[in-house]
Amino acid sequence: MPPAGDLPLLLLAAAAQVTDAVQAGVAAAGFPDVRPAHGFAFVRMAPDGATVGEIAEHLGVTKQAASQLVDELVTKGYVERNPHPRDARARLITLTDRGWACTRAADAALGELTRNWSGTLGTGDLVQVRDALARVVAPGRVRPSW
Repeated sequence: MPPAGDLPLLLLAAAAQVTDAVQAGVAAAGFPDVRPAHGFAFVRMAPDGATVGEIAEHLGVTKQAASQLVDELVTKGYVERNPHPRDARARLITLTDRGWACTRAADAALGELTRNWSGTLGTGDLVQVRDALARVVAPGRVRPSW
């Protein structure tokens, strides 16, 4: 086994811990009907909105699946469909006040998780882990793998 051969599994476990922390944080803040896939879609919609096609591409799903997700989020009051400012055929999906409040709750949960990790590792080690990952992980979209 190569040095640190369990690193991929630890990274997957860390990603699951992040997802679980956000899920618990948004539920505790009054948004129990949000799933992780919703949060990944919110990331694409913020700050200026997105079309269903852009959401589908971001999530790695079909336009039909993204459209169903948007329908669900509209029904729950997290997003709204608006006329697209540059394309009369398209609709721009934007976060509502409720969607932004959920996004802030997710950000707060991420902040709490980071503080917990900092308390365990210490600020110096946490920064080293972050910087090391930044050297090997290509920046880009963060989206669900399911």
